[in-house]
Amino acid sequence: MNILKIAGKFLDQPLLVAKFRKSVPAILLTGSGLYGISQIKKEPEPHRKLAAAGIGTTIIFTAISALAAPAITNKIFKKVPENVKGIKKNNTLLIDKFIKNTPLNNDIKEILHKSKNNILSFNDIKKLYKTIDDKNFLNKFIPEPENITSKEIFSEISRLSIFGLIPVLGGISGGILGDFLSTKNWKEKIPDKIKEGAYQYLANIFLCNIGAGAALGILEKSGVKSKSGRALGMTGGIITTGIVGGSAIANIIGNKIINPIFAKKSKNNVYAERRPEALDIGLHADDIATVAVMSGLKWIEPALPLMYAVSGYRAGIGYRNGVCISNKDE
Repeated sequence: MNILKIAGKFLDQPLLVAKFRKSVPAILLTGSGLYGISQIKKEPEPHRKLAAAGIGTTIIFTAISALAAPAITNKIFKKVPENVKGIKKNNTLLIDKFIKNTPLNNDIKEILHKSKNNILSFNDIKKLYKTIDDKNFLNKFIPEPENITSKEIFSEISRLSIFGLIPVLGGISGGILGDFLSTKNWKEKIPDKIKEGAYQYLANIFLCNIGAGAALGILEKSGVKSKSGRALGMTGGIITTGIVGGSAIANIIGNKIINPIFAKKSKNNVYAERRPEALDIGLHADDIATVAVMSGLKWIEPALPLMYAVSGYRAGIGYRNGVCISNKDE
């Protein structure tokens, strides 16, 4: 088994995934808090209290909605994530039965006993997969990634798209409330939040999911079963519909639909088109995560709230290429 395969098995350990999922709230809340403090400190001293109200509310709403997104989508799509207690119980039953019926050296037995309640190291995983030949056991111990079928593609696209929409809506809501608490001209800032929300969702989330799903459907119809081939194909779909076309489509919707509704109510430059920036390209890391999720990898999904929270916050501050929330009246 090659190094990449071992690395995949290490990252896909059910216990590691469950513990990572459990730690995401602390990571997101801590990171959000530190970022918020850094942004507030950038404001001139007389405006810091208002900045704290505006930025703080935006960050809180974004973080809460990002953390709520997995539970909401799991409930809608009737998906039950594994928990630490259940995994430990299953590990114990599986390993005790395997050890009882299989001749093993003491080193391997020790590793297996350790895996009942602990995450194994890379080297431990390597030893197990080098020594144990029972594929049935190994596939139960750390399940193989499952390639979803064309029938499951649109369900998965819908789930991931709703997942990504929730933090964006949360960010917009928090941004509007934050402006209400910190500025007199809060209504004038709403259009940019909606336009940035549309941009983030369409260019950085939804259209990329569509591109990945469409590519996956074509690959399946073409008989491509290789995980690497499917991953490359989905990445190509993301580049076409999201990174290349998503920005243009989002700006067209902004100009044709959002501008006519809000232009008369805003003194801001709502007609300015949003240009892709370095961070926007970086945000497509969540699309690589989409490829991983659709390819059946388990370890990446718990990180999605962290990635989508960035899109939610940018929507909340109404980011428009260098121009964002102002916590002082103009």
